[in-house]
Amino acid sequence: MRKNFLYVLTILGLVVSLSSCRSAAPRLDYKALARASVRLGVDIRLEDNHKLYIEAAEWMGVPYRTGGESKRGTDCSGLTCQIYKKVYHTKLSRNTEGQKKESSKVAKRNLREGDLVFFTSSRSGRKVAHVGIYLKDGKFIHASTSQGVIVSRLDEPYYTKHWISGGRQR
Repeated sequence: MRKNFLYVLTILGLVVSLSSCRSAAPRLDYKALARASVRLGVDIRLEDNHKLYIEAAEWMGVPYRTGGESKRGTDCSGLTCQIYKKVYHTKLSRNTEGQKKESSKVAKRNLREGDLVFFTSSRSGRKVAHVGIYLKDGKFIHASTSQGVIVSRLDEPYYTKHWISGGRQR
């Protein structure tokens, strides 16, 4: 009798332990992804970095403020710092030059979502003056001095003219 009891107990233990080994589909916040897709103007796919797109969408429309890095107002490097901190748990330099130095150069054709994109300005000459985060399909998010946080296209004439390089965090 005791032998049967141990046998049943062993079988029961195996059933319970194996039943907890099933894999589950990833939990997706479809509402947040749909909102992010509309706000950013990009199609978000299953293989994309959902956290990046949801976080980026939350910054849309934040006003530009020199030296700012909050949702009350931000500049371009403040935006990239905050998104990288939240999405990648990475601390970036607080200025565009530092962010450029900390990243590996990436050609425009090799950009991946989350890469930094660097630009000059009419006043800065060849020196880096602006940074954004590449999303996909030629689009990037950045803090514009005139419009606040927006999504722009790399092929817009201004950004084509002032392009320096992409940057991937090491």
